[in-house]
Amino acid sequence: MTDHPTADPAGAIDYIAVEESPRFRELKKTQRSFIFPLAAFFLIWYFVYVLLAAFATDFMSQRVWGDITVGLLMGLGQFVTTFAITMGYVAFANSKLDPIATEVREELEKAEAGA
Repeated sequence: MTDHPTADPAGAIDYIAVEESPRFRELKKTQRSFIFPLAAFFLIWYFVYVLLAAFATDFMSQRVWGDITVGLLMGLGQFVTTFAITMGYVAFANSKLDPIATEVREELEKAEAGA
């Protein structure tokens, strides 16, 4: 972020320069490299479930144990997947994104305080 001035003489932060800085671009790239593949995976998993429920009713109604069917297990799997993705993202954000975001924020706070 030192490549671009982040504060003008009036004390206002140039957020366009911050957004174009290498550190902020790295933050966005890191976040997107995690989010986009996981979102694609989940959407595919969800649509497979919906399509199977609509067009493969014999498969989805197969009993696995007692009144538990394949469709019910896959439906519950949607909830499990959602929680797993959330926990994975929180861990990823804490270890990879938050340190970079903290650096960017601290640099902006220094620039604002110095102006």
